[in-house]
Amino acid sequence: MKKSIAILGLGKYGCSLAQELYNMGEDVLVADFDEKAIRDISPKVTAAVCADLNNEDEISALGLQNMDIVIVCMGGNISASIMSVAIAKEKGVPVVIAKASSDRMKAILTRVGADKIIDPEKEGGIRSAKILTSQHIHDYFELDENLCMIELRPKDSWIGKDLIELNLRKKYNMNVAAIKKEGGKWGYVNPNVKLSEDHLLMTIIEKDDINKWR
Repeated sequence: MKKSIAILGLGKYGCSLAQELYNMGEDVLVADFDEKAIRDISPKVTAAVCADLNNEDEISALGLQNMDIVIVCMGGNISASIMSVAIAKEKGVPVVIAKASSDRMKAILTRVGADKIIDPEKEGGIRSAKILTSQHIHDYFELDENLCMIELRPKDSWIGKDLIELNLRKKYNMNVAAIKKEGGKWGYVNPNVKLSEDHLLMTIIEKDDINKWR
């Protein structure tokens, strides 16, 4: 199902994340005080708004209450980040995610209500986009320009079926490399094992084929 996502702050990380989410079919609103950044990204997202994210009234006017996810990407501006996270939570946004540039900032943003903190040193915009927009993707790794490895939970329709019945390779061009139960260790694939809700699959798939099963 398509999600409505707001990206607040258009540094390199915010721009990368916003464009990747939009390319994946999500509704993406971006906001930043930099008019040039807004003009440049406007054709690449659903909506782009020039706004002072240090200003409570301008943040409130963005309509964050209509968003499924708000991602605050101003790791270098702690006051704007705090204001944005707090207002998003007050507006009832289900998931508020914030970028932090230090452990202290991470602790502060968690206290004001951020549901998840993104560490830009560990997660790039593309990897975050894959994880954030799917209830099934547990982790995502790029292998090269066309291949990626995805750690995923079985879809509801897969529960109770084995890999032979599902025939994921034929349906989705997806190869299952390993399988485990959450908290356990990865092991070789037994194609006769019935999948359950606590299974995780390590799969290899073409990047262009990811949306086929989402």
